[in-house]
Amino acid sequence: MSEFAGTEIGTTVQPGQPDQPGYPELSGQRASVQDEFWERYIRLVQDTVIPYQYEALHDRVAGAEPSHAIANFEIAAGRREGKFGGMVFQDSDVAKWLEAVGYSLRIRRDPELERQADEVIDLVGEAQQADGYLNTYFTVKEPGKRWTNLQDCHELYCAGHFIEAAVAYYEATGKDKLLNVMRRMADHIDSVFGPEEGKLKGYDGHQEIELALVKLHRLTGEEKYLKLSLFFIDQRGQEPNFLRREWENRGRVSHWSGRTDHLDTAYNQAHIPVREQTVAVGHSVRAVYMYTAMADLARLTGDEALREACVRLWNNMTERQMYITGGIGSTHHGEAFTFDYDLPNDTVYAETCASIGLIFFARRMLELAPEARYADVMERALYNNVLGSMAQDGKHYFYVNPLEVWPQACTCNPGKQHVKAQRQGWFGCACCPPNVARLLASLNQYIYTVHSDTLYTNLYIGSELKTTLGGTEVKVTQSSKLPWEGTVTLKVDPAEAGEFAIALRIPSWSAAGKIRVNGEPVPVAEVVERGYAVIRREWQAGDTVELILPMEAHRLYAHPNLRENAGKTVIQRGPLVYCLESADNGEPLSSISLSKEGRFTEAYDEELLGGAVVIRAAGYRVEEQSWSGGLYGSTRTAVQPVEVTAIPYYLWGNRGSGEMKVWIPE
Repeated sequence: MSEFAGTEIGTTVQPGQPDQPGYPELSGQRASVQDEFWERYIRLVQDTVIPYQYEALHDRVAGAEPSHAIANFEIAAGRREGKFGGMVFQDSDVAKWLEAVGYSLRIRRDPELERQADEVIDLVGEAQQADGYLNTYFTVKEPGKRWTNLQDCHELYCAGHFIEAAVAYYEATGKDKLLNVMRRMADHIDSVFGPEEGKLKGYDGHQEIELALVKLHRLTGEEKYLKLSLFFIDQRGQEPNFLRREWENRGRVSHWSGRTDHLDTAYNQAHIPVREQTVAVGHSVRAVYMYTAMADLARLTGDEALREACVRLWNNMTERQMYITGGIGSTHHGEAFTFDYDLPNDTVYAETCASIGLIFFARRMLELAPEARYADVMERALYNNVLGSMAQDGKHYFYVNPLEVWPQACTCNPGKQHVKAQRQGWFGCACCPPNVARLLASLNQYIYTVHSDTLYTNLYIGSELKTTLGGTEVKVTQSSKLPWEGTVTLKVDPAEAGEFAIALRIPSWSAAGKIRVNGEPVPVAEVVERGYAVIRREWQAGDTVELILPMEAHRLYAHPNLRENAGKTVIQRGPLVYCLESADNGEPLSSISLSKEGRFTEAYDEELLGGAVVIRAAGYRVEEQSWSGGLYGSTRTAVQPVEVTAIPYYLWGNRGSGEMKVWIPE
């Protein structure tokens, strides 16, 4: 096993019946979020997002695209007549909603929500087939074609999401109905796939089952689930290529486009074995879901080649193919990666699910090795791309997260119509909204990791944690004023005096941090290891650690090979990327530039969408009225000095349709 094998915070790993029906006492480490900024969003998920999505799944949201998801289960269960509706993977929306419910119920008891979830679980159980198979598309629409189109049809993907939901719901409530349903499905999958004679030597076109089986293994202790996950990872990309042979056997017919003459196995990361992959390619969500499972398996099995592949792929993705907002996947053609440094701002894809998958991957990399760079990316994606994907009302969402928007171009230019100037109420392909809900409801799982006797603080989110360090039971209470102020306090309360370490991440956005323990300064430079300030001492009850991070707006620039951003800058303050909106600066935003010498002024605006720090700077605006040369001319347009106003990127698009821009000419 790796010397860095870590402990996951926030997840029960012990199976068994609870002492108290309904809400068991959770075993293992657990953090609870107690943070003014993030609790607002968690409450929004609980009070608005989960109920809204419940109605959407039941096709009861006026003006939103119908989901068909619950209706499909009702048809598959024999409760009603009808035809399958929606995408082939529509089942997964129900699964992600149930998973979010599970995380929510761990935070706050809600008998009505639990009743609704139990009714949905009853319905799911009724739709399961006698042999354990569960998928409404192949039950209702194509019952004779199970496992014949893994390339396109997401059977294992849907199963994976339901496994994750089953684990989350069991850990929250102690109720095992969905867990038993999905164990039967997992056992069925194990009877169909594997290296043994007569089994399919295949894998799903959309990765997800791999990471879900790891969760099921951790909960149940069943080794067969871990072996099945490893089989799917090991088999991908091997020759003869399973997806290619399957495609040939289908007569080269695609579920999506009919007969095709070309199959791009790199789109599914199945072009070469995973341990040989060096560059992030293909569909971005599929990639990061697979990388997440690879990191899980590397940690659990000690597979060094798998770990090295994870590091290579992480480096390529985050150092050459990631947006400043933590978005990944630069093209709408296949929702995919393209090539190094190709990061267009106005035709970007940066799907919400992809950044959520990146956060999953980052957390697993932190469990492999305590390196602050993983937490830096996790923080960037969380505060910017993911948080910005949901409107402040919790009822509207971005699927695509652009860095530059011209509303008329989004409407009239076919190459930009995937970009929206305003968030949508729902989607025919609604993978992103429930993904946001399940991430925010489980945010407690991302704040800390434990390696040996050291607690690593990855995110500065107010919280309370109970864990064991160096054989001592310890309660750690974190207070944080991020993202507006850089003051963090950790109160450390061991049950008895003991020696262990508390590690504080020094964020990449902070030039320097100051640390005091019980008021005494700590020489930060002398204790930094892999980006964390590691404080090892004998801790007493009531010991206090203070971290003061400079929180000043500053400029960032892009690599010279990132052609899209040549001559431009971006404003960042703390973990937040900023942008310009026409609501503050007028149109067109393309006429605005920043002064190279101009300083930033910062002020907290209580009236701006719940309150936010607004940044202002000196800049220039092109005077359109001074132009007299027709479409093209030989005289340069005059400019006039203006004050430029920037707001946090995550808040854009909440004040009506208008232009937006992250990268600004300087």
